[in-house]
Amino acid sequence: MKPFFYKRRFFFIPLGVIACLAVISFVVMQLWNNLLPDILHVTTITYWQAVGIFILCKILFGFGKGGPKGGGGAPWMRGRMAERFKNMSPEDRDKFRAQWEDRMCGWKSRGHGRFGRDWDDFNTTINEEKKAE
Repeated sequence: MKPFFYKRRFFFIPLGVIACLAVISFVVMQLWNNLLPDILHVTTITYWQAVGIFILCKILFGFGKGGPKGGGGAPWMRGRMAERFKNMSPEDRDKFRAQWEDRMCGWKSRGHGRFGRDWDDFNTTINEEKKAE
């Protein structure tokens, strides 16, 4: 015998989604109406306008699980770039580094890279991974 929820999941899941949308839209409306008229001198909004704003924000900014873990960028891109770095010769890495230093206005001189590491630390990590293979 299957549990009660399992049999009726096609009823409860959409109902749960609608309930979450309703609660979040109410929160958006309350925050807008209590903060923005005083700060930005805009008019108050209705519940349905809050639903529209929430849906628009989700369309524009994504439906993801939050921020990326361990740095920025898409996970597929990080893996692809790591694979490229593994296959580069030391001369190619130096050339790539010089190009990005020119493009990024001396980002190496600021003492930090994209993931909070120096470029040299990244090169050391890649070289160690190559040696381990």
